[in-house]
Amino acid sequence: MKARSTARAVTRRTVVLAASLLAAGCAVVPRTSVPAPAERAPVPLPSASVLPSDQGRHRIALLVPLSGPEAGVGQALVNATQMATIDTGAQTLRITSYDTAAEGGAAAAASTALQDGNVLILGPLFGDEVGPVVSVARSRDVPVISFSNDAARGGTGAFIMGTGPEQSVERSVRWARQQGTTSFAALVPEGEYGERAEAAFRSSVAAAGGTLTGVERFARNNTSIVSAARRLRSANRLQAVFIADTPERAGRASRELGTGVQIIGNELWSGDASVANNPALRGAIFSAVSDARYRQFVDSYRARFGAAPYRIATLGYDAVLLALAVGDDWRFGRPFPQRSLADPAGFLGLDGAFRFDRRGTAQRMLEVRQVRAGQVTVVDPAPARFAN
Repeated sequence: MKARSTARAVTRRTVVLAASLLAAGCAVVPRTSVPAPAERAPVPLPSASVLPSDQGRHRIALLVPLSGPEAGVGQALVNATQMATIDTGAQTLRITSYDTAAEGGAAAAASTALQDGNVLILGPLFGDEVGPVVSVARSRDVPVISFSNDAARGGTGAFIMGTGPEQSVERSVRWARQQGTTSFAALVPEGEYGERAEAAFRSSVAAAGGTLTGVERFARNNTSIVSAARRLRSANRLQAVFIADTPERAGRASRELGTGVQIIGNELWSGDASVANNPALRGAIFSAVSDARYRQFVDSYRARFGAAPYRIATLGYDAVLLALAVGDDWRFGRPFPQRSLADPAGFLGLDGAFRFDRRGTAQRMLEVRQVRAGQVTVVDPAPARFAN
């Protein structure tokens, strides 16, 4: 693609991390009921079916799991959106959270959110929830910005913010090719994720002008990946091997591949502290969004909530920044200007520059990292902005 200038530079909103969770301007409203005491029944109290009337705030629904096994992830996203409204001093947004793990699932949460008058939906978290939410939201022409990383959900009417294996493997393969690697092989797990990773790997190798020498699939257990690695080694002369699994399993496979093989990891390695301390992965590369701003985010999050966030929490923060960036063109009482999301110049968040393609899938600027003795080093930084 030829480089071309853009009419606007990357939108930059200053991220000022406030010191206190109790700072003024917080507009995050958990959707929980507060029953009135029997003896004071005439006194009106907030409830799950009565939200404050807003004359100067845009209502935004946050659809995440707040119960069940993924409640911790959902709460981290809630916390992150709360941080963003405080840090930016946002006075124009009211964010209300809805539990996608409650009875009726994500579709019921979306339906309730629309009944409450929300005009933008952030979420859901999982790819298989996107379709039901979009079906509900479409009836009111309410945009959906999902935290899913399933690129296949792009083109369904939702904007997909997550980073999946497609972009990560493409960035790593391209960089390895630039370093002189010509032949590539892969170990991929059985199942939907493995299929996505393999398809991305094949297309990335072809696009980079490399040669694909072999692909072995494995069941996701410790012995299967080892056997697959042995089969790959015996059948091919290996130069670089993409392993689409966790660092722990990748390390087991790497020991079977022999010395001098360039190991290529995936986006699952980002944020995993075990990567740097695994001798079998020394020299391996993988691509992910930059952690430069994430470290500051973690410190602030820990100070406020007493624990480290899930890595995905930055998507909640960035979703608020995105709403504010587009908010310059958003008049009160009017629909969210989703056409502004197609700005080719993109946006800037904690995870770096990103923009949405024609299918509504986020394109992200990724950095290439390499595992060295006891540390992970950035060998090719993420570009600061889109050049075309």
